[in-house]
Amino acid sequence: MTKRTGRRRILYLAASFFSIIVFLFLVGSAGYVLLSHPKSPLPDHWNPLRDLSVTAPVTPVTSYQLTRALGDEALCRGTLSDAGVTFNAMEDLTIDQNCGIVGRGLLSGLTIAEVDPVETSCTTTLRLAMWEHHVVQPAARDAFGSGVAKLRHIGSYNCRRMRTAQGRNSGWSSHATADSIDVIGVELEDGRKLSLLQDWATPGQEAEFLHQIGQGACDWFRVVLSPDFNHLHADHFHLQGPGWGYCR
Repeated sequence: MTKRTGRRRILYLAASFFSIIVFLFLVGSAGYVLLSHPKSPLPDHWNPLRDLSVTAPVTPVTSYQLTRALGDEALCRGTLSDAGVTFNAMEDLTIDQNCGIVGRGLLSGLTIAEVDPVETSCTTTLRLAMWEHHVVQPAARDAFGSGVAKLRHIGSYNCRRMRTAQGRNSGWSSHATADSIDVIGVELEDGRKLSLLQDWATPGQEAEFLHQIGQGACDWFRVVLSPDFNHLHADHFHLQGPGWGYCR
C-alpha cells in the first residue's frame, strides 16, 4: 500500500466515523424533539421527559419518572395533588442532625384509601401512593371483589434509634426522618378488616393477600420488613424509602 493510498483510507475512515456521529446526533435530536413536543404521540407514561402520574400504567419509564419526582419536592407535591392524594403541606421539622422531616405534610388520604392523619414526608407519601394504587387496590379487588377503603398504620415519624431483636438500640431509625411508615393492615370497602398480627400466619385468602401486597411493596420501597423478618415486625410492614435494598 502506497502512502497516498494509506492517507486516502485514513481520510475515508475518518469521514465515515464523522458521518456516523452526525447521523446519531440527528437521530438523537429528532428523538428529543419528538419526546418534548407538547403533542408528542408517545403516551406520557412511556415518555421519560414527562412527569410521573401515580395513576398511569406502570412502564419501564415509571422508575425514572418516580426517581425524578422523589428528588424534587415541588414536583413530588404536584404529583400527589394531581392523583387526588390528600397531603397538606406543613413547615419542615428540624430537631437536630438526626431527627426531622424534610418535605413535611399531613397525609390523610391516598388515591382511594383513607389514612388516619399522619405526619410524614412527601417522598414516603409518594411511594405509599404508588403501592396503594398499583399493588394494594388491584390485589384486594382480585382476592375479595372489594377495594381497600382504609390503610391502617401505626405511624411514620418517630425520633428514635433502630431497635434490634436483642433489645439493644442501634443507629438512627429511618422513622427519625419520616422516611418510613409502618402499616398494620387494611379495611375493605365491604367492612372487613385484615391485620398482619391476626391474618399473616393463618392459612387462607387473607394471608395470601397480605403476602402478595408485602412482596409488591418491594417494587416501590427500598426496604420492606414483614412479620417474617423478626418478632419486632410481627404486627406490621415496615416500608422504608432509602436503604440498601432488602425485602423480607
